Amino acid sequence: MIAFVSGPVAALAPTTAVIEVGGIGMAVQCAPNTLSTLRVGQEAKLATSLVVREDSLTLYGFVDDDERQVFELLQTASGVGPRLAQAMLAVHTPDVLRLAVATGDEKTLTAVPGIGKRGAQKLLLELKDRLGEPVGAHAARQGIGTAVTASWRDQLHAALIGLGYATREADEAVAAVAPQAEASKGEPQVGALLRAALQTLNRTR
Repeated sequence: MIAFVSGPVAALAPTTAVIEVGGIGMAVQCAPNTLSTLRVGQEAKLATSLVVREDSLTLYGFVDDDERQVFELLQTASGVGPRLAQAMLAVHTPDVLRLAVATGDEKTLTAVPGIGKRGAQKLLLELKDRLGEPVGAHAARQGIGTAVTASWRDQLHAALIGLGYATREADEAVAAVAPQAEASKGEPQVGALLRAALQTLNRTR
C-alpha cells in the first residue's frame, strides 16, 4: 500500500493533484477542500489510499492519516465506494462523521450528496462502533449535525486560488455559479460547482 506521497505539486485539476515523486508524476484524486491546501510548485505531503479494481489503480489523497483512515473505514459499509466516501469527507470532517454515527444523526449524513434518508439509516447501523469516538476537542463544541467545513463559497474560492486563479477571477467565478448553488436541494456539491466555475473561467479567457 502507498501510505503517502511527498514532493512538489506539478499540476492541479478540479479533482486531481499531480505530485512529483522521484521524477514520476503521481495522480492523486482529492476532494476540493484538500486541493485548496495545495499550490503548484510548492512541496506537499498527502496521506493516500490505493483503491485496486480489475481495470484500474486509483490513488486517493487526504490532508492527514485520520482522514485516510476514516475514508477506508467508511467503505466497510455496504454500498459505500471510494467516491461516496470521499464525498462524505468533502462535506464533513472525520470527527463530525464520528459524532453523527455515535449519536444516530441522520441529518448530518443526508447533507452529503447521494445519501438519502434510508441510506443514512443503513449507514448508521453498519458504521456503529467502527469509526470510534470523536478525537478532536472541537467535536463536542460543534453540536450535532453541524459541519466543521467551510461554506461552499469559501471552499470553492479556496480551491480556485489553489488552482492558480487570481482572487478577482475566483470572486467572479463564485458569483457566476451562485444561482446554481442556490437552486440545488440541500448542501451544494462543491465538486460540481468547481467544474462549473472552471467552465465560466475558460469562456472568459
